[in-house]
Amino acid sequence: QVHLVESGGGLVQAGGSLRLSCAASGRTVSRSVMDWFRQAPGKEREFVAAISWRHGGTTYADSVKGRFTVSRDTAKNTMYLQMNSLKPEDTAVYSCAVKDPPYRISPMEINEYDFWGQGTQVTVST
Repeated sequence: QVHLVESGGGLVQAGGSLRLSCAASGRTVSRSVMDWFRQAPGKEREFVAAISWRHGGTTYADSVKGRFTVSRDTAKNTMYLQMNSLKPEDTAVYSCAVKDPPYRISPMEINEYDFWGQGTQVTVST
């Protein structure tokens, strides 16, 4: 069992930055992939970014490329999402998810993920 806790959300003005964290506990995620998703009110959950824990390979949604950076600290068992140049349309609840092998470093079906965090709210004002 993996327990995921997100933090770092908040209210920021357009053009600002936030860094989200996703701390994993319970067991190792060294062979897994970890993803960020977001869900805005009235919209479906959408993929944001993914990182392979072992090799550090990453992928991003087109809407965040060049603005967001996903990384991980293997010693702390924590994944990060650095969000720069934030826009009002980035407003959403951001959640992290873990998929054990086999996996792809690309968006998978929501029901393929093994563990989910509760999410953290990000609000970008104009």
